[in-house]
Parts: sequence; structure tokens; C-alpha cells
Amino acid sequence: MRTSRRSAVDPFIVMDVMEAARAAEEAGRHIIHMEVGQPGTPAPAGARAALVRAMEAGSLGYTVALGLPELRAGVAELYRKWYGVTLDPARVVITSGSSAAFLLAFTALFDAGDRVGLGEPGYPSYRQILRALSLEPVGLPAAPENRLQPVPADLADIPDLKGLIVASPGNPSGTMLSRAALSALVDHCAARDIAFISDEIYHGIQYGDRAVSALEITDEAYVINSFSKYFSMTGWRIGWMVVPPDHVRTVERLAQNMFICPPHASQIAALAALDCTAELEANLAVYAENRRLMLDGLPKAGFTKIAPPDGAFYIYADVSNLTRDSRAFAAEILAEAGVAVTPGLDFDPHRGHQTLRFSYARATADIAEGLERLRAFANRR
Repeated sequence: MRTSRRSAVDPFIVMDVMEAARAAEEAGRHIIHMEVGQPGTPAPAGARAALVRAMEAGSLGYTVALGLPELRAGVAELYRKWYGVTLDPARVVITSGSSAAFLLAFTALFDAGDRVGLGEPGYPSYRQILRALSLEPVGLPAAPENRLQPVPADLADIPDLKGLIVASPGNPSGTMLSRAALSALVDHCAARDIAFISDEIYHGIQYGDRAVSALEITDEAYVINSFSKYFSMTGWRIGWMVVPPDHVRTVERLAQNMFICPPHASQIAALAALDCTAELEANLAVYAENRRLMLDGLPKAGFTKIAPPDGAFYIYADVSNLTRDSRAFAAEILAEAGVAVTPGLDFDPHRGHQTLRFSYARATADIAEGLERLRAFANRR
């Protein structure tokens, strides 16, 4: 049977690494997971308890397409608490994870063949989702001196750009855009009628200054977030998107037809998670300690070319002094050290053969053991 040209997307390499790690574990090895961007903690206790109560009270069925009104109001209140932004809950769209938000955003904003810019290194699924929708991803190589974040000059010579996606804190770099840097990108796009999409999925996980939301600067943007990272709910597949007021109905029609609604059970849990601040801040303290260990331990293992992350739970390392093939190098590390890491090719198809991403989202004891294994691996090479 034939397949479409637009289905020919690249694999998500980190998922292949996860499968190789799973196979090693099935064979009896103990693997330290530094490959996947997934908290090692469960959903907050209050979220789990709320779902139990809801399941005992009655059946969970379809909700309205844009999500439970009380959850949309809760997300709007989060913007007041975190950023001092007054947000109409009507602009909040609850989605089946941020992945569904990207599908809705790209479908609402762009026509087939449109060119959409994204910083490299960056989250690989942006590129693949765009291709699957018959859109053209345009990689913008971000410079180390700009902390691997795009700047307006990177867009200046790109013709016919219809959109720009930015992420702060970024994946894989963990670096953040300052208010001035984010404003410069927003202004550049507004002046050229370029749709601006801000991926804020790692907001809440920061180690100094807080992350700046695009909604502090403009209402003319799509802002995407999720309960996966800060709220520790990856497998629940629940996220949200904030859109301009005149886009709500457009997105609603798409959501009705594409997804019917987000999972009711996950929405119940997400609503309760908004009130679990103490537990979530305890998780953040673990990430901060893990980050400290990584910044101390990775150079001792030979990974010296790293930029300290402002947020998220990743460190992106230049390993050009160690390899010219990050995929083979990651496989060697898994085989010999029992540590799963992600090749940079996922995030930068042009320069990623000389980079690795290390995730420190798991338990501190795992991070400490992983660093010791990496140090021993380096000493054997």
C-alpha cells in the first residue's frame, strides 16, 4: 500500500535510545537514564487523589473541546501568579499534551508549503510535525555567543518566513531568552507579519531569574505549555495553549474535529496539580542539586564544553574533541558505561553529530552514579 510523501519524517532518535536502553535492561543490565526528558517523580499526590475521588463519584466522559472551564480558569490564574498577567480564561485551550497544541497551532496558522523558522539546536518534533503537515521547517543555526537561542539577525535573510517557534528555556540547551531578547524577536516578527509561537513547556524549572512569558510582551502570539515537566505528568498527556482572542473559535473547530476533547481523567488530575506547589517545588530542589552535580561531574568525565543551563533539566555538550559521530558515541557510552544519553542529531541535523544531551531529571542517586560511570568510561578510553 502506498504512503504519503509527508509521512516520511525522521525518527525521534531519543526514542530509539530509550528502546536500546530497555533492551539492555531486559538482558539484565542496570542502566542509568540520562537520555529522556522525563521527571523521575510521579504526578503530585493531590492530583492522583483527586482522580481517585472523581472515578469513584461517577463516569468520566467527553468534555467540551477546549477543556473543563475550571481548568481553563486555573491556568489563567497561574499566569497571574507566575507573571502578573491578567488572562481571560476563554483564551486558554486545554490540549492532549503540548504535541496536540503544536498540531493545532500549525494547522490554524499556516497553509501547506508555508516556511516556518525554528532555532537549531531545538526540539526535533517541531521539524517533523511541520513536515507531516506539508509545511517547510527552516532551521536557524543559533550561535554559542547567543547561548544557542535565535536572534533577529538569524531571520533577516530568510525569505517568505510565515512563522517562528522559540523555546525558553530551550531543549536541549536549557538556556533562556531575557525579556529584552524575547521582545526583540516578538517585535521583529510583528513588523513582518510572522506568526510567533512560544514554547514555554519548561517554565517553572529555572535556577536563577524566572522565565519570561511571551504573554508579558504581546497578546499576538501562540503560547504553548504542558503539565508534563514542572507538574511531573508526562504520561498523562495534558497541556494547554493560549491564543489571541480572535483565534479561539478557529482553534476550537480544529480541536473538535481532531481530538473531540482532551482526556477527562487527565484534566481532573491537572486541575488538582495546580494546587500542589509544595511538592512541585521540592522536585525543583532535586533538579537544582542534580544540576550542581552535573556541572561539577561532567568536566571530570571529559565533557568540558558545556553552557550552564538557566532552566529545564538538560545539559548540551560539545563533544567535537571526543567524536565526529555522536550517535555511535552515545551507543558506545550505553554499551560500555551503562549510561543512556541522547545524540545531538535529534536537535541539530547539521551540527548535532558533535554534540550530546544529558538529562538530569531523575533521582539524585542515579545522577551521581551516572557521573561516576561516565568518569570511569573516560578513564578507560
